Amino acid sequence: MDEPAFGARLRALRHGAGLTIEELSAASGVSERAIGNMERGTSRRPQRATVGLLADALRLDGPERDALLAAARTGRRAPVDAASAVLAMPRGVVDFTGREAERALLAGLRPDDPTATAAVAVVSGPPGVGKTSLAVHTAMGLGGRCPDGQLFVDLRGLDARPLEPALALERLITALDPRHPPIPSDLAGRTALYRSLAADRRTVVVLDNAADEAQVRPLLPATGGGITLVTSRRLLTGLEGVRRVRLDPLPDADAQAMLRGLIAERPDSDDADGGVVVELSRLCGNLPLALRIVGNRLASRPDWSPARLLGRLGDASRRLPALVAGDLEVSAAFRLSYAQLSAGARRLLRRLALVPGPDTGPELAAVLTGEPVGATEDALDELVELGLLQSGFTGRYRLHDLMRLYAADRLDQEETPADRAAARSRAVDWLLDTAIVAGRWFEPEFGGAPGGWAGAAGLDTEQLAERWLRAEADNWLAALEDAAAAGRHRKVLAVAEAMHWFSDRWTHWGHWPRVFTLSSRAGLRLRDDGAAATHLNYLSWACGSCLGDAAAAAACARHAHRRAVAAGDLRQQGWSRSYLATALLPAGDAAAALVSARQAVELFRAAGDREGLPHALALAGRSLERSGRLDAALRTFRERLAAISDPATAPVAQVAAITRVSALFDIGRLHLRRAEYAAAVAALETALASEVAGAIPQWEAAMHLALGEARRGLGSADGARDELRRAEAVYRRIGGGEHAARTREWHDRLRPLPAARD
Repeated sequence: MDEPAFGARLRALRHGAGLTIEELSAASGVSERAIGNMERGTSRRPQRATVGLLADALRLDGPERDALLAAARTGRRAPVDAASAVLAMPRGVVDFTGREAERALLAGLRPDDPTATAAVAVVSGPPGVGKTSLAVHTAMGLGGRCPDGQLFVDLRGLDARPLEPALALERLITALDPRHPPIPSDLAGRTALYRSLAADRRTVVVLDNAADEAQVRPLLPATGGGITLVTSRRLLTGLEGVRRVRLDPLPDADAQAMLRGLIAERPDSDDADGGVVVELSRLCGNLPLALRIVGNRLASRPDWSPARLLGRLGDASRRLPALVAGDLEVSAAFRLSYAQLSAGARRLLRRLALVPGPDTGPELAAVLTGEPVGATEDALDELVELGLLQSGFTGRYRLHDLMRLYAADRLDQEETPADRAAARSRAVDWLLDTAIVAGRWFEPEFGGAPGGWAGAAGLDTEQLAERWLRAEADNWLAALEDAAAAGRHRKVLAVAEAMHWFSDRWTHWGHWPRVFTLSSRAGLRLRDDGAAATHLNYLSWACGSCLGDAAAAAACARHAHRRAVAAGDLRQQGWSRSYLATALLPAGDAAAALVSARQAVELFRAAGDREGLPHALALAGRSLERSGRLDAALRTFRERLAAISDPATAPVAQVAAITRVSALFDIGRLHLRRAEYAAAVAALETALASEVAGAIPQWEAAMHLALGEARRGLGSADGARDELRRAEAVYRRIGGGEHAARTREWHDRLRPLPAARD
């Protein structure tokens, strides 16, 4: 049966039922335009679901229904003519790797109801991430579910003159219906006609390399059972009612699998199955285009070993030039997007290569360009929209490793050495100055940004200062390294001094030993014995608290003592003896720790150091406790509480509050050890009731653990579990996974304790 047979049969059945086109449309839910196109033979490949709706409305069953469905199937089997071949799908990637979740999402888009809104997905991502490959691979896999055709349109979105939507519509209409009457000349008419044709067909259309929403919007079907996949480097955020698939570089395992597959035919491929492939993938940033280039080069150059190419890519200055294979070039892909940017966004992209850490906030980006923060945020959005900048979470922006190299190359080529140096200097100064102001929020003598200081937005509260210090940590640490290398020793000392109190809140950061190494070296190079002693003491704390290296902590404390003696600084002598006791205790030398702690007590009393005295008393008490002298330890802990309460020896209020919590914690632990559970609960509950307890989460979690032990000793298993859950939550919040797991183990076990003595 030829193609017009379906339309003629449908018209005859409608006339036989005594229905107009309007009445059949109302009864079936199929549009009047669609029914008219079918009857005229314009739409020769109607979907089975559409024909079923018409058959139901015509009350067909038996042979008449089967004949109508058979006529429709005959039309759908019509061969694709030359006009459709113009939009044929390009050759797919036979070794496509990964993207299982994305492929599953795209493959499941086709709506079952032909009258429903057409399925449209936007696949976006940076240059070279494999957007087109994913769309084509998905489309080719949908042939069985989209029997009316697979069409591909290159919208040339990165060309100087992208494809006009009117011309794209002409090609799509011609591909769907080569013998259609003259196509409307206006965009609106072509859009309406295309949507009418698309509504009756189950096709998959790939609109590749879209420039913007205005180009794509007229090309999207309104209804029907087909699928439209749009690829673009831009996010196309203005499109409504579409599914979005954002592609990032491949996960490590998929990237390595892709590279291994590309070089599988090499005789030495087995030799590359180890660290070489892993490192090559890393240097490619797991970007599919770069991986394919590396794989193709190795596959086509058997005289090049993977290790040789690894050596070339390992040199950052040669990496982008080496990522070329034939007409595939990573830099060329980046260059097309770079050309699309405004002048301000291009300058920002170049300057982002100067960011020392892995990501940045808008304030630092603004400092680099010298533009206001608001204008910089607009430029950042432009870079994100075009896929050149990653924004994993609010307010932070990251360049892909290869894009960073490209930005650095553009910076070298397009800006003078003086401009580059000025931008870098501004960034370093801003990071250091802002770090000092943020850190001083936590010093009892300061507490907040100085009046009128406008170095950065968002340092108006202690919480915002802490957020900035954590978010920009990699950047201000790199700036500190830069200052140290430049011999700016006073600036290094100022930054490290501002971090002294804040470091207690973030001991698990891991870089405090480096910070205080830089500052202690700065003091030594300035021949400032007092500064050197101070920062060697800070370094002793960092070695012990952050690295768990008691030997290094003790060595730093002894060095600090020598410098403090040379400076005649009783206060720093006291601190050096105090930090030495801190280091000796975990090493198991409680007797030596007690001697050092008592020396610190006397030195602090002589210096009138109100902060150091309670610290040294705590160490003396813990040394006594470790020696088994529990009564003496308890007296010393209570002496510590008295010292911070006596106006003659009390430190400033903030230090006193922190010390009170610490002293009560020590007293609670000691009572727990003596099986004096009620007294332990009283001390620990008082400590946890302080606002200070929540400011130092390591203390908070440990106190909940101790309180759980005490409640269990009093016979309250439920109370013990509650405290252990609280401890576990705190540990997980601060990333202490090992501690959290241990807490969970204690929670599950709940071993019995000795009988209470009180």
